[in-house]
Amino acid sequence: MSQIWIENGLFVTMDDANPTFKGHMVVTDDRITYIGTEAPEQLAEGVQKIDGSKLAFMPGLINTHGHAAMSLLRGYSDDQNLQVWLEQKMWPMEGKYIDQDTRAGSALAIVEMLRSGTTAFVDMYDRMDQVAQMVEQSGIRGVLTRGVIGLCPPDVQEAKLAEAIAFARDWNGKADGRITTMISPHAPYTCPPDYIERFVQAAHDYNLPLHTHMSETLAEVEQNVKDYGVRPVEHLDRLGFFSRPALVAHAVHLNDAEIEILAAKGVAVSHNPVSNLKLASGIARVPDLLRAGVTVSLGTDSAASNNNLDLFEEIRFSALLHKGVSGDPTAIPAYEALKLGTVYGAKSIWQQDQIGSLKAGMKADFIAINIEQPHFYPKTDMISHLVYSGSGRDVAHVWIDGRQVLKNGECTLLDEEKIRYEAQASFDRLLQA
Repeated sequence: MSQIWIENGLFVTMDDANPTFKGHMVVTDDRITYIGTEAPEQLAEGVQKIDGSKLAFMPGLINTHGHAAMSLLRGYSDDQNLQVWLEQKMWPMEGKYIDQDTRAGSALAIVEMLRSGTTAFVDMYDRMDQVAQMVEQSGIRGVLTRGVIGLCPPDVQEAKLAEAIAFARDWNGKADGRITTMISPHAPYTCPPDYIERFVQAAHDYNLPLHTHMSETLAEVEQNVKDYGVRPVEHLDRLGFFSRPALVAHAVHLNDAEIEILAAKGVAVSHNPVSNLKLASGIARVPDLLRAGVTVSLGTDSAASNNNLDLFEEIRFSALLHKGVSGDPTAIPAYEALKLGTVYGAKSIWQQDQIGSLKAGMKADFIAINIEQPHFYPKTDMISHLVYSGSGRDVAHVWIDGRQVLKNGECTLLDEEKIRYEAQASFDRLLQA
């Protein structure tokens, strides 16, 4: 048994009953076993003591939509419209990927996420065994899925579906339970209806959730109506997509009826504000979704369309953006914005009983923020400071499953210098291939 005692820290628990306080937290093996204002009793011999007096501790952030391996394409094609960016720039480069590129890009993304306080992430891509191996090695928590584009001959469709199922089946629960899996047709505009139905059936067969891109652009919604006579939400509903636990990315262009369907079916939405702004895709109706009872969390999307994986930036943008477009400064208050990146993130990946808040019995996935910096003074409201003043660069330490994976800003289980070198080498090869 190993035990950590954090003394005299400022805890941002994300527990509504007691959101912030100064006190103590005890971690035993992979769980929080005590958190409170009083010093704990009955600690193990040889307990590791940590002075928390200059730090704020909070749950690790949860990034609910991304494509880690695309970090190799950061800055490669900026300021383009989505279809040009995808079809003329991203897809041709990604078509040249080999296993080593996916591994290098994923490693680079994981280092960036850990250093900026993300402890769990959703990843949709191919060559997913490479991503899973990096998750296993790095200590991060991953919800992984082989995303499938179905614009291909039937035999290729068959092979891709089989690969997606095999990955989901073989990796679910691996890395001491840190890896869980999903089934993912890429999007309604890249997968024919009968093909999506086969993914839905696979999700039922293997008792897995579903994930897809949905209603990211107005053009995509209009194309769906032209092709199938209905908007994407109703289209997916008719195909049985929402008969499984489901997480949809973007959901920018929704009408009231669609929001009602998502709420009624318990569908979670990953809001990607920075990527959606950069690609000029639009602004999701997050306050309306929240009012309707839809679980909304935050995703960065890929570093190719963001261009960083700092979830604190998404938290800040979600607070500011919806104030600006609604004319209502109370649209998304700071505490609600922080919930999008923690509590609601955990709920979006069906792990709210394990992660997303600091409570006794929860998994020990938490981060420490260096608050002895000018932008955290004066000490007024720490939640406000984290949302409006803080960034991922303030993260000093990270623990996942009770194991310290970032210490003084450096990854403890990964060789960062090697990862940066290999990422650059992969990009150089892709350019020349």
